[in-house]
Amino acid sequence: MKRFVYALKNTEIPPRHYTGVTSDEAKRLAEHNAGICAHTAKYRPWFIDVVLQFPDERRAIAFERYLKSGSGVAFAQRHLR
Repeated sequence: MKRFVYALKNTEIPPRHYTGVTSDEAKRLAEHNAGICAHTAKYRPWFIDVVLQFPDERRAIAFERYLKSGSGVAFAQRHLR
């Protein structure tokens, strides 16, 4: 089953970012904006900034973990934001 690594951005200045993995990015965005996710509830509203599709969950989770690491944050700032 396909998986998506997504990066959300809110409207604050400077904006906050959140990265996650899902199989349905539209549904997951709705959950973030509904306040269901405790990590993102207080920084609503969120907008999809980047979505990357992976053929399997293993690779998607590995890339999400990378984006949350120190070098992955630097990569995202240079190439995705």
